[in-house]
Amino acid sequence: MSFKDKINVEKLPTHVAIIMDGNGRWARKHGYDRVFGHYQGVESVREVAEAAAELGVKYLTLYTFSTENWKRPKTEVDALMTLFVETIEKEIVTLNKNKISLNAIGDIQSMPELNSKKLMEAIERTSHNKRMVLTLALSYSSRKEILEAIRKMIDSGQFRKTEKITEKSFSSFLDTAGLPDPELLIRTSGEQRVSNFLLWQIAYAELFFTEKLWPEFGKEEFYEAIVDFQERERRFGLTSEQIKS
Repeated sequence: MSFKDKINVEKLPTHVAIIMDGNGRWARKHGYDRVFGHYQGVESVREVAEAAAELGVKYLTLYTFSTENWKRPKTEVDALMTLFVETIEKEIVTLNKNKISLNAIGDIQSMPELNSKKLMEAIERTSHNKRMVLTLALSYSSRKEILEAIRKMIDSGQFRKTEKITEKSFSSFLDTAGLPDPELLIRTSGEQRVSNFLLWQIAYAELFFTEKLWPEFGKEEFYEAIVDFQERERRFGLTSEQIKS
């Protein structure tokens, strides 16, 4: 029986975030160079995005490229930027077919000009789609996002009295303003850390870690994570008895 058959579509997480880890290790494991692992990882992105949209998940956010990733060997970074442009151009048709709109968070201006240009074009060309929002975290750092939000909040001049600063008002200055907080965070490759990803937003997210490397993570593995999420009791500080009453 597939994990999909166990899913209750009435209790889906509205927003799923994924730290896609393990492309390089998958490549080495199979005797390829790291770049090939990234190309293979694109297939997993396609599968998971389709699986999420088909189930009815409304928001999917993928940790695509962190600010720390710029420190990787130049050949790998250049290959990733090339892969990004190729993938964006190729997948617009698929995104529109599946009625998925593209979104991006992070320091997009630090990306090569061609990359940011193609990204903005893809966001515009898929903006009419309403089935699911696929957000790519690019050149992203959660700590930097939080610091920038504080700066923007101060510069806005709206909060001269500190009592006006609330979680809701602060969240409106984050890159993810307008998106609900993730309810489920998935990380592949066996690592059990969040790596500077959506630190504010995942305060109450359920965490799912898997030994699977990202290129090994497909629809069935995504369904498994959803089933695991649905089997948990989300209490938000309450007791089990309060939840059940």
